[in-house]
Amino acid sequence: MAEDKSASGTKAGPGGPTDAPAPARHDRSRPSAGTFRWYRLWPLAVLLLAAGSLYATGVGRYFTLSYIIHEHEALQKAVASHMALAVLAYLTVYATAVAVSFPGASLLTVAGGLVFGALLGTTLAVIAATVGATILFLAAKTSLGAFLREKVARFAGRFAAGFEENAFSYLFLLRLVPVFPFWLINIAPTLFDVPVRTYVLATALGIIPGTLAYSLVGDGLAATIRELEVQNPGCTAEGTCRLGIGVLLSPGPLLAMAALCVVALIPLVVKMVRARRNKPL
Repeated sequence: MAEDKSASGTKAGPGGPTDAPAPARHDRSRPSAGTFRWYRLWPLAVLLLAAGSLYATGVGRYFTLSYIIHEHEALQKAVASHMALAVLAYLTVYATAVAVSFPGASLLTVAGGLVFGALLGTTLAVIAATVGATILFLAAKTSLGAFLREKVARFAGRFAAGFEENAFSYLFLLRLVPVFPFWLINIAPTLFDVPVRTYVLATALGIIPGTLAYSLVGDGLAATIRELEVQNPGCTAEGTCRLGIGVLLSPGPLLAMAALCVVALIPLVVKMVRARRNKPL
């Protein structure tokens, strides 16, 4: 008797014909969520190219306190004559510097307080810094976000979940306390699934105290320069005026930032207390 074979590959066995399951096939055309894809790096590549261009042109020499002191009268006259253009230029320069992690954002804040005053200078600096930080955050999130989040989840899943659950409080506290570099805090949230809205709000609110402190320093810098001119005539024109670090720090702003840090921790403490109360014995 001839062996019966079906066209579909059915084999006859002792108990009758059985269907042999087709071997599983791995679709390599669909990479996993953690697969790194090089073409996603283009946002970071654009920012790196912009940063390299800034360094190559030597604009770093303008991001110094000596330059601000030397040119403070010219800057103030330019703002008085072309306010709208000066505001636009300041926002653009500040946001670009933050987005490409160019050093000198604090000095730009001081310069804003000097030429715009403490209130307007703080407002402009907060807007520009938030925009620049968000640009860097989105670039890093688009380029490496999914890949890095999967890596972090493997080794620190509980910490990542806790950070994401209290993202606003954590980010707000990191912005208030200048322990880590500003650029690092800009990209660190890409390791976690932090919503853009939360990132923007925590950044804008968290940098207000420090920004206000530097703007107040800039607002009073004109009077300080006059005092330095009395002590060392001609130092402004010669670029020899020197300011100590004490000029940039004062007890008032430091105490305000410390108090706000305590306020930022309150939601976390309340949540921990509630979790312990609800924990079964």
